[in-house]
Amino acid sequence: MTALLEVTNLSKRFGGLQAVQDLSLTVNAGEIVGLIGPNGAGKSTVFNLINGVYPPDTGQVIFTGHDITGKQPHIVARHGLARAHQIVQPLTRLTVLENCTVGACFGRENLPLAQAHDVAREAASTVGLGDRLGALAGTLTTGGKKKLELARALAARPLLLLLDEVLAGLNPTETEGMIEIVRKIQQSGVAILMIEHIMRAIMSLSDRIVVLNVGRWLAEGSPQQVASDPEVITAYLGDTALINNLEERA
Repeated sequence: MTALLEVTNLSKRFGGLQAVQDLSLTVNAGEIVGLIGPNGAGKSTVFNLINGVYPPDTGQVIFTGHDITGKQPHIVARHGLARAHQIVQPLTRLTVLENCTVGACFGRENLPLAQAHDVAREAASTVGLGDRLGALAGTLTTGGKKKLELARALAARPLLLLLDEVLAGLNPTETEGMIEIVRKIQQSGVAILMIEHIMRAIMSLSDRIVVLNVGRWLAEGSPQQVASDPEVITAYLGDTALINNLEERA
């Protein structure tokens, strides 16, 4: 099987800090891959290298058979790769519908405005914002803004979604709702690469998990395999709650 996303020997240094070193990973069509690791492991940097925020020092990013290494984010989006950020970035003076329309217009299908509106409505409905289309983005709650960030990315009609801690800052009820939304997105055929610190969520959602530590690949496998890997447990020593969560999911 040819992977949808192939990352090979990716490295990035910032001054004296080696943020990512010789990382290789794949994401296949329709699967959810979790990317976990301690704070500072390089997870968000990996996302920034994949979707073109930073050019890598070395390595290659192949998506749908195309070399997108170092290409700017708007070009990457045209190939069908979208991202929802940990720190939400809504266009606060635009409505929910207008925010999602931006995603549709500049996404994979390069839609004209009228058609983009239809796709935007569909994306908003998928995340539970179908009844808030006319609301200004700046008036939404934290949970609402998280949903909007996801809807705008989804409106780009991606083949692969990069989800950067979409559960951060949500209460337990909102977290459960977002987990179901992510499952629904996968069931629609969209592949997902996600960073998440809520282990119960990442373990239940992921088909595979890749573990990073100090910018390097540490382990990979099913949630059960990762949870029982001695090297993973060692990397997380001192974080008792995290280890307990890993063991509960094993």
